[in-house]
Amino acid sequence: MLISIIIPTFNREHIISDTLNAIIAQSYTNWECIVVDDGSTDDTAKLLDTYIKKDNRFRYYTRPANKQKGPCSCRNYGFEKSKGDFINFFDSDDLLHPDTFSSWLQGFQNKADAVISKIALVNFNTQEVSKVYEIESKNRIQDFFLGKINYFVCGPLWRKSFLIKQEMLFNETIRNGDDWDFNLRMLYANPKLQFLDKAFIQNRLHVNSLSKERHKLNKEELVSYFDTIDYHLKCVHNRTDVDKKIAEDYVISKYSAYLLFCLNTGNSLHLFLYWRLLKNGLALGYYKQMGKTTIGYISYLLFGKGYSYINFKSISN
Repeated sequence: MLISIIIPTFNREHIISDTLNAIIAQSYTNWECIVVDDGSTDDTAKLLDTYIKKDNRFRYYTRPANKQKGPCSCRNYGFEKSKGDFINFFDSDDLLHPDTFSSWLQGFQNKADAVISKIALVNFNTQEVSKVYEIESKNRIQDFFLGKINYFVCGPLWRKSFLIKQEMLFNETIRNGDDWDFNLRMLYANPKLQFLDKAFIQNRLHVNSLSKERHKLNKEELVSYFDTIDYHLKCVHNRTDVDKKIAEDYVISKYSAYLLFCLNTGNSLHLFLYWRLLKNGLALGYYKQMGKTTIGYISYLLFGKGYSYINFKSISN
């Protein structure tokens, strides 16, 4: 059984070797690693050439010029090129335990559509584990929506026959929240899942991690993030396995938290976030909270105070 590991990359020459070496070190050897370059300007191509010359299980492509820039289009293109029976979407800065592939495959003995490993969030410089994400829940879709469980893209090994049946894999218009969006849409298809109670994967967090872009208050990333959240709120609204009120509270609390963050840091995006929060809050019927938010927002602008009016906590917290 062939495993296809699909890795998008952009200017990771200085770090991707760790990831590739962890794949070479796997105890299960029937794999192919497809690296899709998103237009790197460093020597990523030269580095990959050295790996390909030593090991023909590596394959290197550049994203076609007619495809949109971003990791999502690279993953979709890598999937088109894959030959494996099983698919894993990995990142170019993460690491695998040597027995990851073999442990994943053992989980498919019950005809699962995906086998999912826990993921450890690791500080890139200190190697300290700050968190191990929960992956299993009785209320799977609601808890994934709320961030109580998380697989990232690298946690699951998917059966290719399941992925082929899906209308879309990665949404190429998304810049941030792509893994959350992908996994939720896969969960809507009701896959049969098997879980591994061990963190076989290290998600290494560093200053250039894409997940950091929201916290840098990159407007494009924030727009993508909230567009994705708003879309999935509509998706879960009519589901019987999701509490509508809890989901709405969660979305409003996210908007409120980022608005406060902008105000506290003096970032100019606060007006954009305020209007977007107000629009969504009124549409969802949060009239009283939007009134308080407006008072708090004006107070913050004038006096630097008003935290308690803006701060909103989801009832799920």
